[in-house]
Amino acid sequence: MTGAYVVGVGMVPFATPRTARPYDELAEAAVKAALDDAGVDFNQIQQSYGGFVYGDSTSCQRAIYRVAQTGIPVINVNNNCSTGSTALWLARQAVEGGAADCVLAFGFEQMQRGAITEHWADRPGPLDAFTEQTTRYERAAGREDGSNVPMAARYFGGAGLDYMERYGIGPEVFAAISVKARRHAANNPYAVFRDQVSVEEVLASPHVYGPLTRLQCCPPTCGAAAAVITSEEFARAHDLKTSVRITAQAMTTDTASTFTSDLINLVGFGIAAEAARQVYEAAGIAPEDLTVVELHDCFTSNELLSYEALGLTPEGTAEKFIADGDNTYGGRVVTNPSGGLLSKGHPLGATGLAQCAELVWQLRGQAGARQVPDPKIALQHNIGLGGAAVVTAYERVAG
Repeated sequence: MTGAYVVGVGMVPFATPRTARPYDELAEAAVKAALDDAGVDFNQIQQSYGGFVYGDSTSCQRAIYRVAQTGIPVINVNNNCSTGSTALWLARQAVEGGAADCVLAFGFEQMQRGAITEHWADRPGPLDAFTEQTTRYERAAGREDGSNVPMAARYFGGAGLDYMERYGIGPEVFAAISVKARRHAANNPYAVFRDQVSVEEVLASPHVYGPLTRLQCCPPTCGAAAAVITSEEFARAHDLKTSVRITAQAMTTDTASTFTSDLINLVGFGIAAEAARQVYEAAGIAPEDLTVVELHDCFTSNELLSYEALGLTPEGTAEKFIADGDNTYGGRVVTNPSGGLLSKGHPLGATGLAQCAELVWQLRGQAGARQVPDPKIALQHNIGLGGAAVVTAYERVAG
């Protein structure tokens, strides 16, 4: 076994579907940026893992062939919103297991306008069990029928209702997360939404479901990001950056309890908590050691739930965590300095690698106006319903 180092990262500014370039151009630009950052030529890449959700098979080859055609394995990955981190997980495994010394992970998405949907109506849907459990739970709880609500907003809005009922918080607690996201994104040139909003504006935007309003839902986004992962031996032999190492990483998928408990668990609280537990144990760290986290804030409700799933604050204390400013600069841990999915945007296949890029820049001290002071350990959390949670710990390595 050998360690895995992130020696180069790259991404393109995220954009709305109306203004974005085609996916292959986006991916080409992100991959070239990562190669340039790493200081390696594509001929040195031995394997590549690329991710996307909406596109035809072998789209990754289409994208990579714009950069080079060297005959290396090109593996297409689709794991819903955790696709980018799944590609990273595979690349890290290849390096740590000794199968390759220099591996590319990349992700991209060319999304359509509007809410995400399942595209195949003539076969069983992978999220059918999620919808069935949500319907049962709505009826049992006497809630509004969400069958006409976009499916992801229905799941995560319902989870927000669960939390509100359990702990007695108000909708303004969730809205404050959107305000924080826009404030952070103001310093990120890669983010889609950088204008500022108030709690009142967030709450006054069109209602979606449960506590969620439109300004609490991530936008359909197009974009791409990439990372070059190498062994320490390869990096040192080629005089590459060895300042950021992946110290631990875990992927978990659903258990039976996902479909037999409340909607908080349905949207990934349990599998995220288990992945985080595995990472903390493997890396020999605790949540208190973190100063910066990029977590999966597809909706404000999921950011709030993720604070507790990752152990950043004890269960039931997210309201105080937010009110005290412990989720931002000057607080205990800066969450989503990039602006997160809510403001940076969420091109599904690219999100996990965009999170990786942000944390690498933070650990190197290259994040500009959004730089977190002196970070040493960073955590990444990426979740996709259907489902998978990927949690990754990075550390800044001296020298």
